[in-house]
Order: sequence, then structure tokens, then C-alpha cells
Amino acid sequence: MKILTIAKALIVTTPLLISVPGKRLSHHANNEKNIVHITRQVKPQSYKVDTHGSKINWLAKKVTGAHNGSIAISYGKLHVQNDLVIDVSLHIDIRSITDADLTDKDSNDKLVNTLKGGTFFNSDKYPDAAFVSTAVVHAHGSQYTLVGKLTIKGITNELNFPATIIINKNKLIANAKISIDRTKFGIKIRSKSFFENLGDKVIFNNFDLEVVLFANAE
Repeated sequence: MKILTIAKALIVTTPLLISVPGKRLSHHANNEKNIVHITRQVKPQSYKVDTHGSKINWLAKKVTGAHNGSIAISYGKLHVQNDLVIDVSLHIDIRSITDADLTDKDSNDKLVNTLKGGTFFNSDKYPDAAFVSTAVVHAHGSQYTLVGKLTIKGITNELNFPATIIINKNKLIANAKISIDRTKFGIKIRSKSFFENLGDKVIFNNFDLEVVLFANAE
């Protein structure tokens, strides 16, 4: 009888441990209650970039000055899970490149055609540039670090940069400033890293991009 009484007491006072898929069971000593925490994976939400409202501004510097302009986004998508961005993909139309600082039409056309030509981006052969994330690291609030692969002229290099991404229900806004070494993508014209005695003809290796994205939930 004593054995039976002890067994019943153990059954009553010992927490019941059950393994349930997708759930975590914890025992709180203060109230001796078993609490089941349910962890649910929210399905990722897709956000498509508004290619008309979004923009990329570029800035390239040389010894004697600088040029700036814009370039269009042809396609872009981000995925959000549990209110955090988990991946980003972006395609850029190299053929859309424009210059904003030269007001003389002939000079403007000459620069744009040079940028589209074989010594720079060769847009006839490589009309598309792309960035595809391999990791999206959330720092805090709306601050992220994006890590991924950038492809220009068929050459792919690793790239990482900080970004601000704000999610407001069905809307998403992202901003980033990126510095890119053109020589890593085969654009070596007038680079002092590869040519000597250029004097004031030097074009600096890095060019800067300012990216502003607007995206809508699908």
C-alpha cells in the first residue's frame, strides 16, 4: 500500500514532459505549472520593387572633377519574415544610364555613349547588372547589413554594405549608399592601378551608388 501511495504522489508532483513538434515545454518552479510555448514560422511575404518610383543615382570622380547621373532598376524583389527582411534581389538596366551634370547635349551624349561602350559597361553585350543577397543581417531597428553577390559585365564579386529598410504594412522603403571598385569588374580604363603617366587623366577606381527603393507587398 505504501508503494502505491508513493507512486501516486510522484505522478501528481512530477512535471509531465512531452515532446511536441513545433512546441517548447518549460517548467516554472515558482508555480509548478507546465507552460507550452508555441513557435510558428510565418510564411515569407514578397515585396516587389516599384521600378518607376525607385531610383539609383551614381557618382564617378576623376582628378579634374566628377560626373553624376542615374540608372534604372528593371526588376527587384525582397522577402520579409517575422517583420524582418530575409533576402534581396535587384536587377539594373545598364542601357538606361544617364548623365545629369553636362548641360551641353553633344558632351552629354558623348559621355553616355562612352559609359555604355566597350571600355566601360559594354551595355550591348551586358545589358543587365544584378545584386543577389546571400545574407541579410539585422542590426537594430531599421538598420541592416546586406551581404551578397554583385554581377557587372558578367563578372561576379562579393559585396556588403549597410542599408536602412523600413517596413510599414504593405509598403517597404529601402536606402543604401554603396561604393564599388570598377576595376574588379574589368573596367580598368584610365586607372592608375593599371596605367602609368596618366597625369590629370586619372579616373578614380571607386564609383558611388545611392539606392532608393520603394516596394509593395504582393
